[in-house]
Amino acid sequence: MENFKVIIVEDVPLELKGTEGIIRNEIPEAEIIGTAGNESEYWRVLKKQLPDLVLLDLGLGGSTTIGVEICRSTKEMHPQVKVLIFTGEILNEKLWVDVLDAGADGIILKTGELLTRHDVSSVMDGKQLVFNEPILRKIVERFKRSVGSQLAKQEALVDYEIDEYDERFLRHLALGYTKEQITNLRGMPFGVKSLEKRQNELIQKLLPDARGSVNATRLVVRALELRIIDIDNLEPDEE
Repeated sequence: MENFKVIIVEDVPLELKGTEGIIRNEIPEAEIIGTAGNESEYWRVLKKQLPDLVLLDLGLGGSTTIGVEICRSTKEMHPQVKVLIFTGEILNEKLWVDVLDAGADGIILKTGELLTRHDVSSVMDGKQLVFNEPILRKIVERFKRSVGSQLAKQEALVDYEIDEYDERFLRHLALGYTKEQITNLRGMPFGVKSLEKRQNELIQKLLPDARGSVNATRLVVRALELRIIDIDNLEPDEE
């Protein structure tokens, strides 16, 4: 790893001292050219000398959005500058998504092994999306659940003989569409009567032991239970 310049953005003095210690002891190639405890200090430091890396905390002064905006603005003005998030926001997953959308090169959570030479080296070598173990565990868990959900859906489609039109019909019922509205969807070759017949057939497939009448709401709930439609991906088709 070649020598590089870094700015540390951290508003808690004790944590700033600890971060400086990690860098000086573990990453001698890094020259700390400035530190900042808030947004205005950061821009003043940045104006004096452009760094190669910004080590950025997100929760500045009690606000989590300031760090995201610092990241976004830095990347827009200086795309060559690496921005590595080093944050104690270990539960705010939406914030992680926001800062990645803002162009962050990686996220290191202040838990587990903290900041390592390997993490910083990976960022400086141009690797994108550098994460430490705590956030990687969460990503892997979400990935496994996502794959499991997709497999469950595929199995349900086969087991219950659900075709493309069944899935579209159930998905739009879940979104609150009426049968009349569904008939107007692009590529939906059915009238209201045909959809009513299709709904009855789906009830027989998905709720064969149901007693009494089954309305559209109960049918949709059953489709969600079987993963035939995914509550996290209920998007309407083009009309």
